[in-house]
Amino acid sequence: MSALGSSLFTHLGLRPSEMERLPPRIAALMEQEELRSERAISWVQLGLTISFAVLYFLAPRPVDAAMLDEPVPWALGSYFIFTMVRLVLSYRGWLPGWFLLLSMLADVVLLYSLLWQFHMSYNQPASFSLRVPTFTHIFIFIAVRALRYDPRFVITQGVLAFAGWALIVALAIWQMGPDAITRSFVAYMKGDGILIGAEADKLISIIAVTAVLGATLYRARYTLLTAVREGAASREMRRYFGAGVADAITDRATAPMAGDAEARDAAILMLDLRGFTPLAATLAPAETVRILTRYQSLVIPIIERHGGVIDKFLGDGVMATFGAVSPLPTAAADALAALGAVVDVAERWSGDLAADGHRALPINGAVVAGPVVAATVGTERRLEFTVIGSAVNLAAKLEKHNKTAGTMALTTAETYALARQQGFRRRGTNIPAATVAGVSDPLHLVRLG
Repeated sequence: MSALGSSLFTHLGLRPSEMERLPPRIAALMEQEELRSERAISWVQLGLTISFAVLYFLAPRPVDAAMLDEPVPWALGSYFIFTMVRLVLSYRGWLPGWFLLLSMLADVVLLYSLLWQFHMSYNQPASFSLRVPTFTHIFIFIAVRALRYDPRFVITQGVLAFAGWALIVALAIWQMGPDAITRSFVAYMKGDGILIGAEADKLISIIAVTAVLGATLYRARYTLLTAVREGAASREMRRYFGAGVADAITDRATAPMAGDAEARDAAILMLDLRGFTPLAATLAPAETVRILTRYQSLVIPIIERHGGVIDKFLGDGVMATFGAVSPLPTAAADALAALGAVVDVAERWSGDLAADGHRALPINGAVVAGPVVAATVGTERRLEFTVIGSAVNLAAKLEKHNKTAGTMALTTAETYALARQQGFRRRGTNIPAATVAGVSDPLHLVRLG
């Protein structure tokens, strides 16, 4: 059971309105955050219990205390067991609303029960318990609930603390009688009287601290919800655009706008499955997508491993950039290294297809390095990051030229020479000046094998 789904107010039949407006996947992230918060609360409560126990057993006993039938060890022991159960349940993800309410009630009952015992331990009137400084520990229990980043839990703890102390005051008046009430502050400080104003101050302090923490958490929860939404959006954006493009967008000093552009020296890699389109016409849609997904799962990690950024998917084609999103001094070498790695796995890819009863689908590719423009295009309502330049157009033409030349991977002689200067060591085969469709002048090309 999720932490959010079993929260206090769900148990009482209410759900926070802001959670109802969250998409299920975002709500699931919030549930995870709240579950981690409950674990943190459990650890803090355990630490407080151990600290109180250590202080109790190490602190010197007052000489005037009647320690017969001392309840503190029993109370601390019982609370320790309860806290351990709460901790275990928090890690198992099972904290129903009634248990969270019981936990908050246990905090108040533990502290106030121990305070009430003070006047009996010291053989004093009931008003003696109202003056014990340990009362201030109730603010610790209220503050601990702030770890949940949910004002409802702080408010609930504050209300329980308020009601509990009001009950303690009422019990003291009932036990001592109305005559115990005094309006003299001096008599209150020196005697056994009960000053209603002093107890009202304590109650007001509980409400004030609860209100301030609640208001702070209300704003903090809004910030948390915004952060969770934006964090999820950022993760999803990385899946759609690739980490490089997403980082370039989120790390900008200003919001991206249509028309933003920056010149780069980059390398463009184009990949394509030769013969995929006619094969897809003979297959069921699900099988077509399965083959395409397998192909992309094969080549995309290779591209990213060599520092490339996926720019877009073109059906069965893939366009990747090296150095376009951010400067890369070895863009040409990295792009050709990625293309070479794709060539190396192409035979295995064809073998896997044959094992599934499909004909071979050669992977063709091309790399061209040169100046490009990394631009944000579109309108204010719909933007797209893309790369523009002659290197992009030429890479697309060279990829298609593989079919004419009977090759798998091509690059220009200039790109190959630049890559060699940048440390690329894989040998290529020079191709005499060739005419490439869409290019006016013959090109000197290099084949990678």
